[in-house]
Amino acid sequence: MANIKSAKKRIHVIAKKSMINKGRKTALKTAEKKFLEAIEAGDKALATERFQLAEKKFAQAAANNTVHKNAAARKVSNMAKKLNTLA
Repeated sequence: MANIKSAKKRIHVIAKKSMINKGRKTALKTAEKKFLEAIEAGDKALATERFQLAEKKFAQAAANNTVHKNAAARKVSNMAKKLNTLA
C-alpha cells in the first residue's frame, strides 16, 4: 500500500477513471451488439439508425482515449461494410 500522499491520491484518481472507462466500454459493446442484431434482422432503417449511434459512441470513446483511435476507426469501418452489404 502507498505511504506517500500523492501516491494515495493517484490510486484514488485511477480507480475513478477506471470506472468511467469501464462504463464507456460497456456502452460501446452494447451499441455494437444492437447494431449487429438489426443487421441480423435485416432491417435496413433500424440498422442505419443504430450504426449512427454506434459511430458516435466510438468517436467519443476515441476522443477520450478510452479506445485507440485506429481501433475505433476499424470497428466503424467493419460495421459500415456490414451495413452496405445489407442493401
